[in-house]
Amino acid sequence: MKCFSGKKRYIAKWPILIDIYNTLSEYYGPTGWWPGESPFEIAIGAILTQNTAWTNVEKAICNLKKQNLLNPHKMVECKRDTLEQAIRSSGYFKQKAERLIIFCNYLIEKYDGKMENMACVNASHLRKELLNLKGIGLETADDILLYACGHLIFVVDAYTKRIFSRHGILDEELKYEDIQNYFHEHLPKDVHIYKEYHGLIVWTGKDYCRKQPKCLKCPLNKYPIDINCF
Repeated sequence: MKCFSGKKRYIAKWPILIDIYNTLSEYYGPTGWWPGESPFEIAIGAILTQNTAWTNVEKAICNLKKQNLLNPHKMVECKRDTLEQAIRSSGYFKQKAERLIIFCNYLIEKYDGKMENMACVNASHLRKELLNLKGIGLETADDILLYACGHLIFVVDAYTKRIFSRHGILDEELKYEDIQNYFHEHLPKDVHIYKEYHGLIVWTGKDYCRKQPKCLKCPLNKYPIDINCF
């Protein structure tokens, strides 16, 4: 593992992104990220995963399925307390229940409750609509756009910032859309690659690139590390 000490950089050199993608793909294999049996389930998961681990979201979605609530109409029509208790494992369950209902009402009113209708809308326009919904920020909106609607948009999360700043590729202080544009400019325009790359980043961040990292065991340990990031 090589280390360097210096000012963090914003490197405009696209091959390293492909090289990292190939390295992680070879190490992990296909991620199949985002987990979900339907576009609606994926969208609900994207909202529930805010500020919690995915294992907690899985429990919440399992409860929604058991209670036959994984449907926009049924979610809106059920008692608020029933919905809150179903998603309790995801944390902030009262707040998230409100956000789920807002999203479901939006889906019903604008797109007849059908994700396929929503997916047909221009990505830029749809992104603006999603960002106007209470509780949906940039990452959640882009999760829905990419994984539930199949739009070509790269998702940036905390792991993306951490991994690529620690390797001196991006400055962690860059804004969300600056980082997103970097990936858009230096990756092939391919929805599958965007999906898999984000999944690989999530797995690498969860397994190795933690706040207290496991650099020696990390599949990216052949890339130089910026010691100023620790």
